[in-house]
Amino acid sequence: MRDDLRQELDAIRAAGLYKQPRPISSAQGATITVGDDRLLNFCSNNYLGLADHPVVIDAAKAALDEWGFGMASVRFISGTQDPHHHLEERLSAFLRTEDTILYGSCFDANGGVFESILDERDAVISDELNHASIIDGIRLCKAERLRYRNRDVADLERQLIAARGARHRLIVTDGVFSMDGYLAPLDEICALADQHDALVMVDDSHAVGIVGHEGRGTPELFGVGDRVDILTGTLGKALGGASGGYVAARAEIVDTLRQRSRPYLFSNSLAPSIVGASIRVLDLMTEADDLRTQLRSNASAFRTQIVDAGFDVLEGSHPIVPVMMGDAATAEAMAAALLDQGVYVSAFSHPVVPLGRARIRVQLSAAHRAEDVDAAVKAFVRAREQTTD
Repeated sequence: MRDDLRQELDAIRAAGLYKQPRPISSAQGATITVGDDRLLNFCSNNYLGLADHPVVIDAAKAALDEWGFGMASVRFISGTQDPHHHLEERLSAFLRTEDTILYGSCFDANGGVFESILDERDAVISDELNHASIIDGIRLCKAERLRYRNRDVADLERQLIAARGARHRLIVTDGVFSMDGYLAPLDEICALADQHDALVMVDDSHAVGIVGHEGRGTPELFGVGDRVDILTGTLGKALGGASGGYVAARAEIVDTLRQRSRPYLFSNSLAPSIVGASIRVLDLMTEADDLRTQLRSNASAFRTQIVDAGFDVLEGSHPIVPVMMGDAATAEAMAAALLDQGVYVSAFSHPVVPLGRARIRVQLSAAHRAEDVDAAVKAFVRAREQTTD
Protein backbone atom coordinates (compact mmCIF):
# COMPACT_ATOMS: atom_id res chain seq x y z
CA MET A 1 0.00 0.00 0.00
CA ARG A 2 2.83 2.41 0.82
CA ASP A 3 4.24 1.93 -2.69
CA ASP A 4 0.83 2.59 -4.23
CA LEU A 5 0.38 5.74 -2.15
CA ARG A 6 3.84 7.00 -3.07
CA GLN A 7 2.96 6.63 -6.75
CA GLU A 8 -0.27 8.52 -6.24
CA LEU A 9 1.52 11.28 -4.35
CA ASP A 10 4.16 11.52 -7.09
CA ALA A 11 1.36 11.88 -9.65
CA ILE A 12 -0.22 14.66 -7.57
CA ARG A 13 3.11 16.48 -7.41
CA ALA A 14 3.73 16.01 -11.14
CA ALA A 15 0.32 17.55 -11.88
CA GLY A 16 1.17 20.59 -9.75
CA LEU A 17 -1.66 19.79 -7.33
CA TYR A 18 0.32 18.88 -4.22
CA LYS A 19 -0.82 20.95 -1.24
CA GLN A 20 1.91 22.10 1.09
CA PRO A 21 0.80 24.33 3.98
CA ARG A 22 2.95 27.34 4.79
CA PRO A 23 3.10 27.76 8.58
CA ILE A 24 2.51 31.33 9.71
CA SER A 25 4.28 32.65 12.80
CA SER A 26 1.81 35.34 13.81
CA ALA A 27 -1.84 35.81 14.60
CA GLN A 28 -4.33 35.70 11.73
CA GLY A 29 -4.93 39.17 10.35
CA ALA A 30 -4.71 41.55 7.42
CA THR A 31 -0.96 41.05 7.60
CA ILE A 32 0.79 37.87 8.70
CA THR A 33 4.35 36.66 9.21
CA VAL A 34 5.52 33.72 7.10
CA GLY A 35 9.11 32.75 7.81
CA ASP A 36 11.01 36.02 7.97
CA ASP A 37 8.54 37.91 5.76
CA ARG A 38 5.66 40.16 6.73
CA LEU A 39 2.96 39.69 4.08
CA LEU A 40 -0.38 41.17 3.14
CA ASN A 41 -2.92 38.39 3.69
CA PHE A 42 -5.53 38.07 0.94
CA CYS A 43 -6.57 34.44 1.33
CA SER A 44 -8.26 34.25 4.73
CA ASN A 45 -11.96 33.87 5.56
CA ASN A 46 -11.46 36.47 8.30
CA TYR A 47 -14.10 38.65 6.63
CA LEU A 48 -14.80 41.04 9.49
CA GLY A 49 -11.29 41.05 10.91
CA LEU A 50 -12.44 39.48 14.19
CA ALA A 51 -9.91 36.63 14.36
CA ASP A 52 -7.46 38.83 16.27
CA HIS A 53 -9.94 41.38 17.63
CA PRO A 54 -8.96 42.26 21.23
CA VAL A 55 -12.57 42.16 22.46
CA VAL A 56 -13.01 38.63 21.08
CA ILE A 57 -9.68 37.48 22.53
CA ASP A 58 -10.62 38.91 25.95
CA ALA A 59 -13.95 37.03 25.83
CA ALA A 60 -12.15 33.79 25.03
CA LYS A 61 -9.75 34.33 27.95
CA ALA A 62 -12.61 35.07 30.34
CA ALA A 63 -14.47 31.92 29.28
CA LEU A 64 -11.28 29.90 29.68
CA ASP A 65 -10.86 31.16 33.24
CA GLU A 66 -14.48 30.56 34.23
CA TRP A 67 -15.41 27.41 32.33
CA GLY A 68 -12.13 25.57 31.79
CA PHE A 69 -10.11 24.39 28.81
CA GLY A 70 -12.30 21.63 27.38
CA MET A 71 -15.34 19.51 28.04
CA ALA A 72 -13.81 16.03 27.67
CA SER A 73 -17.28 14.76 26.81
CA VAL A 74 -20.08 14.84 24.28
CA ARG A 75 -23.09 17.06 24.74
CA PHE A 76 -25.64 14.53 26.00
CA ILE A 77 -23.35 13.01 28.66
CA SER A 78 -21.47 15.74 30.53
CA GLY A 79 -20.44 18.08 27.76
CA THR A 80 -23.07 20.80 28.03
CA GLN A 81 -22.50 23.98 30.00
CA ASP A 82 -24.82 26.96 30.34
CA PRO A 83 -22.86 28.90 27.65
CA HIS A 84 -23.55 26.15 25.08
CA HIS A 85 -27.29 26.68 25.51
CA HIS A 86 -26.79 30.44 25.58
CA LEU A 87 -24.87 30.42 22.28
CA GLU A 88 -27.54 28.27 20.63
CA GLU A 89 -30.22 30.69 21.81
CA ARG A 90 -28.22 33.68 20.59
CA LEU A 91 -27.67 32.11 17.16
CA SER A 92 -31.40 31.37 16.87
CA ALA A 93 -32.22 34.97 17.74
CA PHE A 94 -29.62 36.35 15.32
CA LEU A 95 -30.64 34.08 12.44
CA ARG A 96 -34.34 34.28 13.37
CA THR A 97 -34.86 30.54 13.44
CA GLU A 98 -36.81 28.41 15.88
CA ASP A 99 -33.84 26.50 17.31
CA THR A 100 -30.11 25.85 16.83
CA ILE A 101 -27.75 22.95 17.54
CA LEU A 102 -23.96 23.32 17.78
CA TYR A 103 -21.39 21.09 16.05
CA GLY A 104 -17.61 20.91 16.01
CA SER A 105 -17.61 22.35 12.47
CA CYS A 106 -20.00 23.10 9.64
CA PHE A 107 -18.55 20.03 7.91
CA ASP A 108 -19.90 17.99 10.83
CA ALA A 109 -23.20 19.87 10.71
CA ASN A 110 -23.71 19.07 7.03
CA GLY A 111 -22.54 15.51 7.64
CA GLY A 112 -25.12 15.02 10.36
CA VAL A 113 -28.28 16.44 8.80
CA PHE A 114 -29.31 14.23 5.91
CA GLU A 115 -29.19 10.73 7.38
CA SER A 116 -30.98 12.00 10.50
CA ILE A 117 -34.10 13.30 8.75
CA LEU A 118 -34.24 11.51 5.37
CA ASP A 119 -34.59 7.87 4.36
CA GLU A 120 -35.24 5.81 1.25
CA ARG A 121 -38.72 7.31 0.90
CA ASP A 122 -37.30 10.81 0.40
CA ALA A 123 -35.28 12.74 -2.18
CA VAL A 124 -32.53 15.33 -1.84
CA ILE A 125 -31.86 17.71 -4.73
CA SER A 126 -28.45 19.34 -4.59
CA ASP A 127 -26.70 22.11 -6.55
CA GLU A 128 -23.82 20.57 -8.51
CA LEU A 129 -21.29 22.99 -6.97
CA ASN A 130 -22.27 22.51 -3.35
CA HIS A 131 -19.54 22.21 -0.73
CA ALA A 132 -17.83 18.85 -0.23
CA SER A 133 -19.40 18.50 3.21
CA ILE A 134 -22.87 18.58 1.67
CA ILE A 135 -21.86 16.00 -0.91
CA ASP A 136 -20.45 13.71 1.78
CA GLY A 137 -23.47 14.22 4.01
CA ILE A 138 -25.85 13.27 1.21
CA ARG A 139 -23.84 10.11 0.55
CA LEU A 140 -24.53 8.98 4.11
CA CYS A 141 -28.29 8.99 3.71
CA LYS A 142 -30.53 6.55 1.82
CA ALA A 143 -32.64 9.16 0.05
CA GLU A 144 -32.80 9.39 -3.73
CA ARG A 145 -30.09 11.79 -4.90
CA LEU A 146 -30.54 14.30 -7.72
CA ARG A 147 -28.36 17.19 -8.85
CA TYR A 148 -29.20 20.38 -10.71
CA ARG A 149 -26.88 22.68 -12.64
CA ASN A 150 -25.35 25.50 -10.64
CA ARG A 151 -27.97 28.16 -9.85
CA ASP A 152 -30.16 26.88 -12.71
CA VAL A 153 -33.73 27.06 -11.40
CA ALA A 154 -35.18 25.59 -14.59
CA ASP A 155 -33.06 22.48 -14.10
CA LEU A 156 -33.98 22.47 -10.42
CA GLU A 157 -37.65 22.35 -11.35
CA ARG A 158 -36.98 19.42 -13.68
CA GLN A 159 -35.39 17.52 -10.80
CA LEU A 160 -38.27 18.40 -8.47
CA ILE A 161 -40.69 16.96 -11.01
CA ALA A 162 -38.54 13.85 -11.44
CA ALA A 163 -38.67 13.30 -7.67
CA ARG A 164 -42.36 14.03 -7.28
CA GLY A 165 -43.04 10.51 -5.94
CA ALA A 166 -40.86 11.05 -2.87
CA ARG A 167 -42.37 11.47 0.57
CA HIS A 168 -40.26 14.56 1.31
CA ARG A 169 -38.06 16.52 -1.10
CA LEU A 170 -35.20 18.62 0.23
CA ILE A 171 -33.46 21.24 -1.95
CA VAL A 172 -29.96 22.02 -0.69
CA THR A 173 -27.63 24.79 -1.86
CA ASP A 174 -24.70 26.86 -0.74
CA GLY A 175 -25.75 30.43 -0.03
CA VAL A 176 -22.44 31.62 -1.52
CA PHE A 177 -20.37 29.35 -3.75
CA SER A 178 -16.89 29.77 -2.36
CA MET A 179 -14.89 29.18 -5.55
CA ASP A 180 -16.79 31.78 -7.59
CA GLY A 181 -18.28 34.17 -5.04
CA TYR A 182 -21.69 33.70 -6.69
CA LEU A 183 -24.89 33.84 -4.63
CA ALA A 184 -27.64 31.25 -4.91
CA PRO A 185 -30.94 32.76 -6.18
CA LEU A 186 -32.81 31.92 -2.99
CA ASP A 187 -35.90 33.92 -3.91
CA GLU A 188 -36.43 31.77 -7.01
CA ILE A 189 -35.45 28.58 -5.22
CA CYS A 190 -37.91 29.19 -2.40
CA ALA A 191 -40.67 30.09 -4.86
CA LEU A 192 -40.12 26.74 -6.59
CA ALA A 193 -40.07 24.97 -3.23
CA ASP A 194 -43.44 26.51 -2.38
CA GLN A 195 -44.85 25.46 -5.72
CA HIS A 196 -43.63 21.86 -5.33
CA ASP A 197 -44.06 21.50 -1.56
CA ALA A 198 -40.34 20.99 -0.95
CA LEU A 199 -38.06 21.92 1.91
CA VAL A 200 -35.03 24.23 1.52
CA MET A 201 -31.62 23.91 3.18
CA VAL A 202 -28.86 26.53 2.81
CA ASP A 203 -25.22 26.33 3.87
CA ASP A 204 -24.52 30.00 4.53
CA SER A 205 -20.94 29.68 5.76
CA HIS A 206 -19.58 32.37 3.41
CA ALA A 207 -22.48 34.75 4.00
CA VAL A 208 -23.48 34.86 7.66
CA GLY A 209 -22.14 37.98 9.32
CA ILE A 210 -21.45 39.83 6.08
CA VAL A 211 -24.34 39.38 3.61
CA GLY A 212 -27.68 41.08 4.13
CA HIS A 213 -28.50 44.38 5.76
CA GLU A 214 -27.74 43.12 9.27
CA GLY A 215 -25.41 40.28 8.29
CA ARG A 216 -27.99 37.52 8.65
CA GLY A 217 -26.92 35.98 5.36
CA THR A 218 -28.45 35.17 2.01
CA PRO A 219 -31.98 34.44 3.34
CA GLU A 220 -32.10 38.01 4.70
CA LEU A 221 -30.67 39.41 1.46
CA PHE A 222 -33.33 37.69 -0.66
CA GLY A 223 -36.16 38.24 1.81
CA VAL A 224 -36.84 34.53 2.38
CA GLY A 225 -35.71 34.08 5.97
CA ASP A 226 -39.05 32.61 6.96
CA ARG A 227 -39.00 30.15 4.04
CA VAL A 228 -35.62 28.45 4.59
CA ASP A 229 -36.21 25.34 6.69
CA ILE A 230 -32.60 24.44 7.51
CA LEU A 231 -29.66 26.85 7.75
CA THR A 232 -26.15 25.57 8.38
CA GLY A 233 -23.09 27.68 8.97
CA THR A 234 -19.72 28.07 10.63
CA LEU A 235 -18.18 30.04 13.45
CA GLY A 236 -14.86 29.69 11.62
CA LYS A 237 -15.17 32.51 9.09
CA ALA A 238 -16.82 35.90 9.68
CA LEU A 239 -18.02 34.94 13.17
CA GLY A 240 -14.62 35.03 14.83
CA GLY A 241 -12.68 32.59 12.66
CA ALA A 242 -12.04 29.86 15.24
CA SER A 243 -14.01 26.65 14.77
CA GLY A 244 -17.48 25.28 15.31
CA GLY A 245 -20.63 25.01 13.24
CA TYR A 246 -24.37 24.88 13.68
CA VAL A 247 -27.71 23.87 12.25
CA ALA A 248 -30.40 26.52 12.75
CA ALA A 249 -33.78 25.19 11.70
CA ARG A 250 -37.38 24.34 12.51
CA ALA A 251 -37.69 23.14 16.11
CA GLU A 252 -38.67 19.59 15.18
CA ILE A 253 -35.65 19.23 12.91
CA VAL A 254 -33.21 20.42 15.56
CA ASP A 255 -34.80 18.18 18.19
CA THR A 256 -34.45 15.20 15.85
CA LEU A 257 -30.78 16.04 15.26
CA ARG A 258 -30.18 16.02 19.02
CA GLN A 259 -31.52 12.46 19.09
CA ARG A 260 -30.01 11.03 15.90
CA SER A 261 -27.19 13.12 14.44
CA ARG A 262 -24.00 11.12 14.80
CA PRO A 263 -21.43 13.98 14.58
CA TYR A 264 -23.33 15.68 17.43
CA LEU A 265 -23.82 12.56 19.54
CA PHE A 266 -20.29 11.20 19.21
CA SER A 267 -18.04 14.29 19.10
CA ASN A 268 -16.70 16.37 21.96
CA SER A 269 -18.49 19.62 22.71
CA LEU A 270 -17.13 22.95 21.55
CA ALA A 271 -14.41 24.28 23.85
CA PRO A 272 -15.67 26.88 26.38
CA SER A 273 -13.28 29.54 25.07
CA ILE A 274 -14.76 29.26 21.57
CA VAL A 275 -18.30 29.37 22.96
CA GLY A 276 -17.60 32.44 25.09
CA ALA A 277 -15.85 34.27 22.26
CA SER A 278 -18.65 33.40 19.82
CA ILE A 279 -21.27 34.85 22.16
CA ARG A 280 -19.25 38.08 22.25
CA VAL A 281 -19.02 38.03 18.44
CA LEU A 282 -22.82 37.94 18.25
CA ASP A 283 -22.86 41.02 20.47
CA LEU A 284 -20.54 42.68 17.96
CA MET A 285 -22.82 41.71 15.06
CA THR A 286 -25.32 44.37 16.19
CA GLU A 287 -22.47 46.90 16.06
CA ALA A 288 -20.79 45.56 12.91
CA ASP A 289 -22.31 47.84 10.28
CA ASP A 290 -19.06 49.78 10.04
CA LEU A 291 -17.12 46.53 9.53
CA ARG A 292 -19.53 45.31 6.85
CA THR A 293 -19.39 48.71 5.17
CA GLN A 294 -15.59 48.63 5.16
CA LEU A 295 -15.58 45.09 3.80
CA ARG A 296 -17.91 46.00 0.94
CA SER A 297 -15.84 49.08 0.18
CA ASN A 298 -12.64 47.02 0.07
CA ALA A 299 -14.22 44.39 -2.18
CA SER A 300 -15.61 47.00 -4.56
CA ALA A 301 -12.30 48.88 -4.73
CA PHE A 302 -10.31 45.72 -5.42
CA ARG A 303 -12.72 44.53 -8.10
CA THR A 304 -12.63 47.88 -9.88
CA GLN A 305 -8.86 48.27 -9.75
CA ILE A 306 -7.99 44.69 -10.73
CA VAL A 307 -10.30 44.87 -13.77
CA ASP A 308 -8.84 48.25 -14.73
CA ALA A 309 -5.41 46.59 -14.55
CA GLY A 310 -6.52 44.14 -17.26
CA PHE A 311 -7.22 41.01 -15.23
CA ASP A 312 -10.14 38.66 -15.86
CA VAL A 313 -12.38 38.62 -12.78
CA LEU A 314 -15.68 36.82 -12.23
CA GLU A 315 -18.44 39.37 -11.78
CA GLY A 316 -20.05 39.82 -8.40
CA SER A 317 -20.08 41.83 -5.19
CA HIS A 318 -18.93 39.26 -2.63
CA PRO A 319 -15.51 39.72 -0.95
CA ILE A 320 -14.42 36.48 -2.64
CA VAL A 321 -12.88 37.77 -5.89
CA PRO A 322 -11.68 35.03 -8.30
CA VAL A 323 -8.93 36.34 -10.58
CA MET A 324 -8.94 33.88 -13.47
CA MET A 325 -5.64 32.45 -14.68
CA GLY A 326 -6.74 29.61 -16.98
CA ASP A 327 -4.33 26.72 -16.50
CA ALA A 328 -2.95 25.36 -13.23
CA ALA A 329 0.70 26.11 -14.01
CA THR A 330 -0.04 29.78 -14.65
CA ALA A 331 -2.05 30.06 -11.46
CA GLU A 332 0.69 28.43 -9.38
CA ALA A 333 3.38 30.63 -10.93
CA MET A 334 1.28 33.71 -10.28
CA ALA A 335 0.71 32.77 -6.64
CA ALA A 336 4.46 32.23 -6.16
CA ALA A 337 5.25 35.57 -7.82
CA LEU A 338 2.71 37.35 -5.61
CA LEU A 339 4.37 35.83 -2.56
CA ASP A 340 7.64 37.34 -3.78
CA GLN A 341 5.80 40.66 -4.05
CA GLY A 342 4.62 40.44 -0.43
CA VAL A 343 1.05 39.24 -0.99
CA TYR A 344 -0.11 35.93 0.43
CA VAL A 345 -2.69 34.20 -1.82
CA SER A 346 -3.45 30.67 -2.98
CA ALA A 347 -3.96 29.18 -6.43
CA PHE A 348 -6.94 26.93 -7.09
CA SER A 349 -7.00 24.44 -9.94
CA HIS A 350 -8.56 21.12 -10.98
CA PRO A 351 -10.08 19.12 -9.30
CA VAL A 352 -11.14 21.93 -6.92
CA VAL A 353 -12.32 23.95 -9.94
CA PRO A 354 -13.02 22.80 -13.53
CA LEU A 355 -10.15 22.18 -15.93
CA GLY A 356 -9.04 25.38 -17.64
CA ARG A 357 -10.63 27.51 -14.89
CA ALA A 358 -7.65 27.83 -12.52
CA ARG A 359 -7.61 31.02 -10.50
CA ILE A 360 -6.18 33.09 -7.70
CA ARG A 361 -9.01 33.44 -5.17
CA VAL A 362 -8.58 36.80 -3.47
CA GLN A 363 -10.48 37.26 -0.22
CA LEU A 364 -11.00 40.72 1.19
CA SER A 365 -11.35 41.58 4.88
CA ALA A 366 -12.67 44.56 6.80
CA ALA A 367 -9.24 44.62 8.42
CA HIS A 368 -7.62 45.63 5.13
CA ARG A 369 -6.85 49.30 4.70
CA ALA A 370 -7.33 51.16 1.43
CA GLU A 371 -3.57 51.19 0.95
CA ASP A 372 -3.49 47.39 1.40
CA VAL A 373 -5.96 46.99 -1.46
CA ASP A 374 -3.93 49.35 -3.65
CA ALA A 375 -0.74 47.47 -2.82
CA ALA A 376 -2.32 44.12 -3.69
CA VAL A 377 -3.39 45.32 -7.14
CA LYS A 378 0.06 46.73 -7.84
CA ALA A 379 1.57 43.42 -6.73
CA PHE A 380 -0.66 41.57 -9.23
CA VAL A 381 0.63 43.80 -12.01
CA ARG A 382 4.27 43.23 -11.04
CA ALA A 383 3.70 39.48 -10.65
CA ARG A 384 2.19 39.32 -14.12
CA GLU A 385 5.26 41.02 -15.55
CA GLN A 386 7.49 38.64 -13.60
CA THR A 387 5.71 35.50 -14.84
CA THR A 388 5.55 36.62 -18.49
CA ASP A 389 9.18 37.76 -18.82
